[in-house]
Amino acid sequence: MKYFILLLVVPALLNENCGKKKAAFPACVQQKIDSIAKEPRWNPPAEVNEYSYKGKRVFLFSSNCCDFFDELVDENCNPVCGPHGGITGRGDGNCTDFDKEATHIQLIWKDAREK
Repeated sequence: MKYFILLLVVPALLNENCGKKKAAFPACVQQKIDSIAKEPRWNPPAEVNEYSYKGKRVFLFSSNCCDFFDELVDENCNPVCGPHGGITGRGDGNCTDFDKEATHIQLIWKDAREK
């Protein structure tokens, strides 16, 4: 009987966090995503990725076109730099070490709308 009760109780305890949603990313990032989603679909499609860069959590927003900088922002959506894009494709020059130093955490959002 003890084993039967353990079989019922242990899974319930292990699933204690089930259904609790962890904050995936800051509200300001969601606001920027919502703003982009109201625009016509970008080509290539817009995407947002989370990185760890210089010990901080940052978010990289792709640009709308070839000659614009990608936008790297901190958790409060303050601009950090533009690591990619522009006429040279090398960004704004303010974080030339981004590709070497940043660790990709996850894709936050990609615009999946059809053209």
